[in-house]
Amino acid sequence: MIAHDIRSILSNLPVLTITANTTEKEADAAFPQLASVNEGGVFVGQFSGQTPWERHSTGDELLHVLDGEMEITVLTTDGPVRVTVRAGSIFVVPRGLWHRQLAAKKVTELSVTPQPSDISFAEDPRRES
Repeated sequence: MIAHDIRSILSNLPVLTITANTTEKEADAAFPQLASVNEGGVFVGQFSGQTPWERHSTGDELLHVLDGEMEITVLTTDGPVRVTVRAGSIFVVPRGLWHRQLAAKKVTELSVTPQPSDISFAEDPRRES
């Protein structure tokens, strides 16, 4: 068991600016896993831009905005749901739903993310073959 000093960790991390050319290696360096939880991990980092779509088949994902704000889009059977999450707030993405995050400016986020994660760069990942 170990306590993690999030401020100290963040001071040593690059801020991820997400573009069409962002690599998995860059994303992993900007969002290290701090701990293991159940079938996933606790991650922290800072980013701006729009993430690719992702979904988690093994559990819900908890997103906690520590600083800044971001818009989360979740694809539901009733259509896309968009929610703005500001500093100090959490959002739980239900298991199995495609979702992505958009940060117009730098946002600091802590997540509890189940693994594995499916990733898609499609316009609507529900329509991929």
